[in-house]
Amino acid sequence: MSERNRGKSENCCISHKFVDAASKNPHQIAVIQASGLTARRIRSESAEPSVYDGDKCFTFAEISSSIDSLTSRLRLILSDDDSQEAGSDVVYMPKVVALYMLPSVEYITSVLSVLRCGEAFLPLDPSWPRERVLSLMSSSNVSLVIALERSHWLVETKVCPVLLFSMDEKLSEETGCSSFVWPCKKQRQRKFCYIMYTSGSTGKPKGVCGTEQGLLNRFVWMQELYPVVGEQRLAFKTSVGFIDHLQEFLGAILNSTPLVIPPFTLLKENMTSIIDFLEVYSISRLLAVPSMIRAILPTLQHRGHNKLQSSLKLVVLSGEPFPVSLWDSLHSLLPETCFLNLYGSTEVSGDCTYFDCSGLPRLLKTEEIGSVPIGKPISNCKVLLFGDEDKPYEGEICVGGLCISQGYMHSSIESQGYAKLHNNKSLCNHLTNDCGSELYYRTGDYGRQLSSGDLIFIGRRDRTVKLNGKRMALEEIETTLELNPDVAEAVVLLSRDEKELASLKAFLVLNKESNSGDGIIFSIRNWMSEKLPAVMIPNHFLLVESLPLTASGKVNYEALARLKCPKTLAQDMMHSNGTNSLLQTIKKAVCDALVVKEVLDDDDFFAIGGDSLAAAHLSHSLGIDMRLIYQFRSPSRLLICLSEKEGKLREDTQHCQHNTTQKLDHKTESQNGNGLVSRTVPRHSGVTSSPTPSGMQCEKNNSPKRLKIDSEIFSPKMKEKKSWDSGFSQTQCAFSRCNKVYSPNSCSNEEANRENWSVEIPRNQMVSMQEIWKVHMESCVDASPLVVLKDSKTYLFIGSHSRKFSCIDAKSGSIYWETTLEGRVEGSAMVVGDFSQVVVGCYKGKLYFLDFSTGSLCWTFQACGEIKCQPVVDASSQLIWCGSHDHTLYALDYRSQRCVYKLQCGGSIFASPLIDEGHSLLYVASTSGRVIAVSIEDLPFHTLWLLDLEAPIFGSLCITPTSRSVICCLVDGQVIAMSTSGTIIWRYSTGGPIFAGPCMSHVLPSQVLVCCRNGSVYSLEPESGCLVWEYNIGDPITASAYIDENLHFESHQLLASDRLVTVCSSSGRVHVLRVRTNHSRYSHDSKVGEIARLELQADIFSSPVMIGGRIFVGCRDDYVHCLSLESCR
Repeated sequence: MSERNRGKSENCCISHKFVDAASKNPHQIAVIQASGLTARRIRSESAEPSVYDGDKCFTFAEISSSIDSLTSRLRLILSDDDSQEAGSDVVYMPKVVALYMLPSVEYITSVLSVLRCGEAFLPLDPSWPRERVLSLMSSSNVSLVIALERSHWLVETKVCPVLLFSMDEKLSEETGCSSFVWPCKKQRQRKFCYIMYTSGSTGKPKGVCGTEQGLLNRFVWMQELYPVVGEQRLAFKTSVGFIDHLQEFLGAILNSTPLVIPPFTLLKENMTSIIDFLEVYSISRLLAVPSMIRAILPTLQHRGHNKLQSSLKLVVLSGEPFPVSLWDSLHSLLPETCFLNLYGSTEVSGDCTYFDCSGLPRLLKTEEIGSVPIGKPISNCKVLLFGDEDKPYEGEICVGGLCISQGYMHSSIESQGYAKLHNNKSLCNHLTNDCGSELYYRTGDYGRQLSSGDLIFIGRRDRTVKLNGKRMALEEIETTLELNPDVAEAVVLLSRDEKELASLKAFLVLNKESNSGDGIIFSIRNWMSEKLPAVMIPNHFLLVESLPLTASGKVNYEALARLKCPKTLAQDMMHSNGTNSLLQTIKKAVCDALVVKEVLDDDDFFAIGGDSLAAAHLSHSLGIDMRLIYQFRSPSRLLICLSEKEGKLREDTQHCQHNTTQKLDHKTESQNGNGLVSRTVPRHSGVTSSPTPSGMQCEKNNSPKRLKIDSEIFSPKMKEKKSWDSGFSQTQCAFSRCNKVYSPNSCSNEEANRENWSVEIPRNQMVSMQEIWKVHMESCVDASPLVVLKDSKTYLFIGSHSRKFSCIDAKSGSIYWETTLEGRVEGSAMVVGDFSQVVVGCYKGKLYFLDFSTGSLCWTFQACGEIKCQPVVDASSQLIWCGSHDHTLYALDYRSQRCVYKLQCGGSIFASPLIDEGHSLLYVASTSGRVIAVSIEDLPFHTLWLLDLEAPIFGSLCITPTSRSVICCLVDGQVIAMSTSGTIIWRYSTGGPIFAGPCMSHVLPSQVLVCCRNGSVYSLEPESGCLVWEYNIGDPITASAYIDENLHFESHQLLASDRLVTVCSSSGRVHVLRVRTNHSRYSHDSKVGEIARLELQADIFSSPVMIGGRIFVGCRDDYVHCLSLESCR
């Protein structure tokens, strides 16, 4: 094509507009597929646009090449023979290509390729129910589906051909593309270029046939009035199911402007993360519905707005009424930002009128309005108010011009939404007659014209509503409900509460033969989730005997709306006292999981402090799938879900709840008046492998008496408390939970713990514990301590919910230094390879590298989610590995202060990665139940295998010393051993959920210890998974055990050596167990027994560290404690 001809054609179609934009600067970044919101920037500060670690960047040249290649493939697959050129009609029906994918660079490439082929595209949102996706594909007569490689279920359905497409694949060079006839140059033009479905009042979705001229007209108008100038960045964040998403990416890609695509799942999980995204990538324009802005407004007001003031130039609001009060709040936060209120629908290419809010203060002086006007028509659009002659400034909004679509896929409903009107607003009764009238789309919306000429939306007279920007016909939801075999009649209404929050309410009349028990609502709701998108499923379900009728026999919607709804969702289901009892059971379980005294029926579990760990606690207490807690987030919603199973809840649920809160009788003994209290409690634990020694039974009703240190029993090293750590070698070592030991000169715990000593004591004798010191941390201490030996001193590092992070003298409890981080600390710290820095993460997603000696900041790395995972150090490469709530595992080089590797793990990472340094392997587990093995021998690192275990993993992994198999604990109570090749070697099922990692030590080489929420400690054979012993301490356990590798007990009577294991219950008790090292030889005697116990003042979720008889542990009494063993008879 000659340049002259091209210049004439550049505005004739989207394809030419893209070629023109791409040719201006082919090597400029066109699309950034963001992997996270706040990773470290890898381009210079002056570079545009901002790019961060893990982002995928695509230039205009790369996208153009991909479009050429994909267009060629589509031509071949669709067998285009230019048959459209035949015939006398001026238009042809294009083939429909479905695009099944989230917002992505692949989606943009696919849209432009389909348009380039002269065909039409149908966006399909992967979050929609599969049944709905297949129905829309059938209704549209789809010829081909383009999907990402992971969309295998579409291939299996064999409904139509599926092309799996990814930008990562190497596209073949196609030379035939240049010879293709441009769609705009064909003698016959396609009738439409895309289909988008909206909700229909007939009960079925309506497929709107949109035109290219409508899209192009909207783009040109925006560019003329609000041009993209200078260095700007736009965002593509809207679901492909909304018409607005098209202008989101066309506005950037056709303007030679960088487009940033955020992680879609992250935004969906956490709506307020959009603020981080806007700030980090300096987004210039935002398109949103007012309800989304209202939802993030409190966070925006709390966090400040300095960054957005300088970057965010234009905010476009559309999809629903825009309250003046909301504009006022936004204008106060962002006074320099331009706010546009757009109005339109899918039938008019998205937008047809606009109002610039800069004129709102002037308008409010003369008009009393509650919502921002929808304004005046955009270029080449006409808007009329069609109504009564006596009300010339009020009526139904009718839209004409280039923006209107070509009707619907089914011509039988075409006349319902379109009409021909004369200039005097009179209706032409014949659509096909040429009488000077023009075609208009009747929106069904009613408006009023203000004195300024602007239109304002005043409502509708039919039953079409908008919820969160999504237009839906209530009739479609009702029709779907009445397809359920249990429902005879259904009516759905939109209601608003006192805060103007909208929700859907369904009134149901059941069939006579249907069971109206408590579980029917849950059954219907679950059935609906397979038929309609989530936004169309009612929030409330109410069972009624019959529907109220008007005098003419129609449903009386006003009477239904006046019905008093239950104060809580729970009361939707309250037909019996038993249901109320179930609600109380649920609320009690929620209180226990969150460690709070009270919750309300409609409290959102995650909004009042719940997280994945607490959700797992709750799921086990109620005996339900953890995913239900994310779907039904309040006690009242859980009631709807669980009412069907009220009589089927496990009997041990109430027993577990009783044990969790039961306060046992105890006696206290003040120690020298210093306020430190030692508590003892009656025994109620048991051993399943052999009976509890008779000598221990006498302790049931008698507190053990604390005696002085006996020099004939204790070795000199234990006798002199001041020299507790004097026996340690001069090597540098770091001790952390689960007996994880790191030494820069050694890779094994055994070599790092050469110094140990013994204590001789009879097995039937109790030992007391006393508190040596405690340090106030200002809030809950859920993190586990890190104890470090360096330069003949012993340091303890730990953080708390108060955001305080402290370095403490582990010997005396004095504080070396402390600092305040930006978020609360729940994860343990770790040292870097040379012990010069200590690394710790926080809830703000930051990983801090602090100077070991002073606590001064050396470097911070920003992840995209909370960091609860303890970092680990690879001794060979000196890299720090750490996972985040953002589903990503990071490898960080602290010396060059950069991220060198990222791995998406499919779920949040709470468990510390496990490094098998002798074989250069790394294993990582996530809350999705996925375990991944990575080769870390040389960069680039690569994944060796992936194993889905189908239950969340919260605890860290461990590795057996002989076979190098990996052992992990699942929240469903399973313990699994995997080979180095990813095959399962053995499984063992415990009696409750497991949230902590397994514990292994070279001093107990034939045992792996697992702590379970049911109160039991399990000892399993590492190679076979066989049970060695089980010991129940009587209270739930959330933390890992710890084996003291520097102290063991001996008995002359049995000539045997025992090891000490400390276990902490969630209720706040610290237990010390005595474990046989050689269990097979002494099967006639107890393999385990308790020798000491002490109760702290609050719950314990921190995993202890025990070294030489001293126990270090955090507690929810806001202290980190140091406890010590002493002899008692």
